Amino acid sequence: MDDLLAARSQMALSLGFHIIFACIGMVMPFFMATSHFKFLKTKDPVYRDLTKAWSKGVAIFFATGAVSGTMLSFELGLLWPEFMLHAGPIFGMPFSLEGTAFFIEAIALGFFLYGWGKFNPWFHWFTGVVVGISGLASGILVVAANGWMNSPSGFDYVDGKFLNIDPIAAMFNDAWFTQALHMTLAAFVATGFAVAGIHAYLLMKGENKAFHIKAFKIAIIFGSVAAILQPISGDISAKDIAVRQPAKLAAMEAHYHTEEGADLIIGGIPDEEAKEVNYAIRIPGALSFLAHGDFNAEVAGLDQFPEEHHPPVMVTHFAFQIMVGLGMILVGLGLLYLFSSWKKESWQAQSWFLWLFALATPLGFIALEAGWTVTEVGRQPWIIYEIMLTKDAVTPMPGIQYSFYIFTAIYLSLTAIVGFLLVRQIKAVSQKPSLEPSTSTDS
Repeated sequence: MDDLLAARSQMALSLGFHIIFACIGMVMPFFMATSHFKFLKTKDPVYRDLTKAWSKGVAIFFATGAVSGTMLSFELGLLWPEFMLHAGPIFGMPFSLEGTAFFIEAIALGFFLYGWGKFNPWFHWFTGVVVGISGLASGILVVAANGWMNSPSGFDYVDGKFLNIDPIAAMFNDAWFTQALHMTLAAFVATGFAVAGIHAYLLMKGENKAFHIKAFKIAIIFGSVAAILQPISGDISAKDIAVRQPAKLAAMEAHYHTEEGADLIIGGIPDEEAKEVNYAIRIPGALSFLAHGDFNAEVAGLDQFPEEHHPPVMVTHFAFQIMVGLGMILVGLGLLYLFSSWKKESWQAQSWFLWLFALATPLGFIALEAGWTVTEVGRQPWIIYEIMLTKDAVTPMPGIQYSFYIFTAIYLSLTAIVGFLLVRQIKAVSQKPSLEPSTSTDS
């Protein structure tokens, strides 16, 4: 394994794990705050128990997200020193603000976890809301930094030098809004369906039904609404990428040849030597419409770019197809849930209905990982789009593969620990109808 591959593999591994911890940490506080709100309004102790159970999950993922995120910040400097030398002063602002948001989130989470019966009930609830808002802000700020890599701005690039730096323009680059919107919705979809799926499975086992019914409904409402909105976000992103990163769009669709009235490709296996896609379903003119709002518009193919600047087509295309395919399945499940709530609520107690959502538990996170792969692999071979090649940014220090092996072991261990803690927590709330008796309106 050469150093470039080892460095890229280590970043891919670290981001692949961190994105799951981070997204759950961003979204679960909103589930927790919703349950807490319902407890304060109804005084139903099941909502109190649910809030306490979810708050323990939030604490677990906050800790793991903090650890994995800290490791990533070190990796940026250690693996990509040339990148950080130039990029650090430009996009350092969103990272520093992300640190502030993280600091606020930590304080608010401490208040929430240890504030039962000690604060005014509504102030206590508000601290939980702050956990969610600050966590969401933290995620958006990190995505803004990644957006800058896809749409570099806020500087003049003259003779290989970065001049006239404007950190505000860099932070609010052309990609930040579309990426932040798409990523935020993806986090709610993935976490909503995962949490709902776990509670749907536990409902089928017949343990603590009142608890799991309430948990399932809160999670699936968030997940369903986000899933239905996600295709709109995807359309906005596709139109943006068509203008800003046409080579990435061409790789996503395995669109080798520039043409008007371009077909939308569903499935298929790219043949990179023959520059064609086999076994695909084609919808005439649909790619032109999705990219430019016109069925006859010209869509740039990979033939418009030097071959050495082509993204890896096979990986990008398959990842895009997985993301879209799973996303549409979750849209269908979201619509099914909303329809059942409107017309067929009896369905929600039937095994086939619960099995559908239980089986969908991992789908959102698989789609999330696939989407992140499209974002990162589709930008290659650039680390800063059309400014700096990835191979020019990697550290000259040898032996990076050993760091990759060590980090792989660390993340696998971290995942095993988190899995153990979550399984123990799930068993705890399933085995007893109430976590503890109430001693006040907020405890």
